[in-house]
Amino acid sequence: MRPDAPRSMRTVLATPLVAFFGVAIACLACGPGPGGEQEALNDAGVGLSFVVPEWSGTWYKGNTHTHTTESDGDSSPEYVARWYKDHGYDWLVLSDHNVFTDPATLAHLVDETFLLIPGEEVTSSFEDASVHVNGLNLPGLVEARSGETLVATIQANVDAIREVEGVPHINHPNFRWSFGVDELRQVRGDRLLEIFNGHPTVHNEGGGGTPGLVEVWDMLLTEGKEIYGIAVDDAHHFQGEFEPDRSNPGRGWVSVRAETLEPSALMDALEAGHFYASTGVALEGIDVAPERVTVRIAADRDFRYTTTFIGAGGRRLHRTTENPAVFELSSHGSGPGAVSGGAAQDDGAKAVHYVRAEVQNSRGDVAWIQPVFLKPGRLDPPPG
Repeated sequence: MRPDAPRSMRTVLATPLVAFFGVAIACLACGPGPGGEQEALNDAGVGLSFVVPEWSGTWYKGNTHTHTTESDGDSSPEYVARWYKDHGYDWLVLSDHNVFTDPATLAHLVDETFLLIPGEEVTSSFEDASVHVNGLNLPGLVEARSGETLVATIQANVDAIREVEGVPHINHPNFRWSFGVDELRQVRGDRLLEIFNGHPTVHNEGGGGTPGLVEVWDMLLTEGKEIYGIAVDDAHHFQGEFEPDRSNPGRGWVSVRAETLEPSALMDALEAGHFYASTGVALEGIDVAPERVTVRIAADRDFRYTTTFIGAGGRRLHRTTENPAVFELSSHGSGPGAVSGGAAQDDGAKAVHYVRAEVQNSRGDVAWIQPVFLKPGRLDPPPG
């Protein structure tokens, strides 16, 4: 998370945050510390501290990916919007395939507690690969584009959304096994990636040698790409049974910390990483200090919680069942909570410093806290 992140993403800069909580560190000599399975990461003489975000406001729950009868959903835009409003969501993007639904047509549903943001799932393809990129906060229809390669096709649709000052997020890379980390590392101007999609055929967990979407996320972060992970419904089925083989609503969402319930404020916060993504775990808050990240979990009934802090390459740094869950950076030493180093790199790799977190409850629901980035700096020796 960076405190100097720009407004909206007209200029594509980075501002990591908290929700699939990330402090990952590339190039680490690790030894397990006592208590909570925390690993100490050390490098000669170089210290690290978290980049503390300048963020405030209220947490607003929303969904950025859902469908209606305007494309391949089974319910009208009004029915879909009412479903989310009635189920406690603060905001929603209707994202039909290559169709723009003007929120003004549903203005009677919008009030101080619920906001509709204009959007579209810009839907293209390259050979056998599906290329779907959501555009958020659009002024109107964005025509899908194609390119001479798969990467060029993805890039063309990201660019089309940026050209109208919308916010793109790349959807379900493993849907039809369309593309992966090799393609995603080449795309520019994207800040949001679906790491969980509630549709039953998108292969969130990967398989057959293809990595899951969270693993892909860690690969990109470890290589130095500042990108944030979102969870979405991709809901199509609001009628009939709610069961695993149907794409029902309520499976994946984001909670964004913003100053106001307005499109620009929410978009700025998303692109700065000021949110967490979830399949059912709610948080009371996330606090970042120069040497500490604290995750406060909203207890639900008698569920129990395990929080895992994760670094570069998907390496587990610390696991705890405490609430709040705390990850400590230590300027010196290799005891519990010590994380200092990360300067050395293998094969000339770009130095990457981030830590993220996952909170899982005893039902299997997960909240992902966005990566919190670290800044290096040689520390003075401890007194005495």
